[in-house]
Amino acid sequence: MDAAAAPRRAARGRAGSQPGGRPEKSPPERKVYMDYNATTPLEPEVIQAVTEAMQEAWGNPSSPYIAGRKAKDIINGAREALASMIGGKSQDLVFTSGGTESNNLVIQSVVRHFHESQTSVGDLEPSVPAEGATPHIITCTVEHDSIRLPLEHLVDKQEAEVTFVPVSTVSGQAEVEDVLAAVRPATCLVTIMLANNETGVIMPVPEISQRIKVLNQRRAACGLPRVLVHTDAAQALGKRRVDVEDLGVDFLTIVGHKFYGPRIGALYVRGLGKLTPLHPMLFGGGQERNFRPGTENTPMIAGLGKAAELVTEHCEAYEAHMRDIRDYLEERLQAEFGQRVHLNSRFPGTERLPNTCNFSIQGPQFQGCMVLAQCKTLLASVGASCHSDQGDQPSPVLLSCGIPFDVARNALRLSVGRSTTKAEVDLVVQDLKQAVAQLEGQT
Repeated sequence: MDAAAAPRRAARGRAGSQPGGRPEKSPPERKVYMDYNATTPLEPEVIQAVTEAMQEAWGNPSSPYIAGRKAKDIINGAREALASMIGGKSQDLVFTSGGTESNNLVIQSVVRHFHESQTSVGDLEPSVPAEGATPHIITCTVEHDSIRLPLEHLVDKQEAEVTFVPVSTVSGQAEVEDVLAAVRPATCLVTIMLANNETGVIMPVPEISQRIKVLNQRRAACGLPRVLVHTDAAQALGKRRVDVEDLGVDFLTIVGHKFYGPRIGALYVRGLGKLTPLHPMLFGGGQERNFRPGTENTPMIAGLGKAAELVTEHCEAYEAHMRDIRDYLEERLQAEFGQRVHLNSRFPGTERLPNTCNFSIQGPQFQGCMVLAQCKTLLASVGASCHSDQGDQPSPVLLSCGIPFDVARNALRLSVGRSTTKAEVDLVVQDLKQAVAQLEGQT
């Protein structure tokens, strides 16, 4: 059935007054969703893949009979689809519950590997970390909480030392030279997101990986541990091409619900268990080659695989459409609000995601949460959904990027999707105009 047709037919049946002469309620205000960086709806093909797996592949994937073998085949096919999406090998992928687990798995695994592979100083050079040394990790100040908080937890427990490299206020990026300058003898991991979820800024991950690769050759000659490179690609996948060979990373985090898939994820590990170590956080039945045990969630994995197939087939079209709509949105905002609007995610010469527009309407009464509260059509956020409990406090990400406090406090993050239209942009801009007028009338 046409999903849009059902409400229309119901409306015809309710025309006129309700029984008893009561007037019919007004139809609800139309809503326009522009929070696709927070989550995305499932594509119809993904829903179909999930449903079919529930109906036909309900068997335990470890079982030898038909239902089990069908489930295992679906899992293997999904793994191949993910590998194609990121230009990697299927044997280097492990399914997880999502981005948070994948990121924690990388961090915990690298710390454990550091301790297990430590060598006492002995005859080595004095710069070599001694037995009992503390592992050192490098990240940046605008990472997702699923990176920042595990690292802060390790610091609190004195189990690791962490350098949070500030992002440039000129480019919005973690600068390559700053990352390299932070490397110490005990450095074991650099983790830098591929694209920021609030500004959309693309980080120079390929350049960082290349420089770390050269550095590792010199470190090996001195007996120093190899520095591994991880990127959380949650926001980039489905919006631009992502290729692990171009990126040169050792680990890459995949999050299904950011590219119209279900809420599970995966972790890419280059040369899993051979070239790059991975230590499990869980222990159980041996699934996922013991790296992530637990009976596989076949329907969700099927949906993740289908979502990956769609990205592989249509990514360029998705990217072009979203960029066209985002650029139109920014043009309309500037046309309607003029000098009062500040585009927070524009950094000259810096590439950004095609769908993300972070902006502020300047003025003391136009705090982001206040503007959204007055909106009748727009569904969006003031920043990362994981920071939604911060009230009217400015986004730490925007402050790190050099956005002034009063401007950052007024920020709204609009992120468009595959089906967002220019007509919907026009509705949103009109909604913002009436919200601003409402707030001006209260002063």
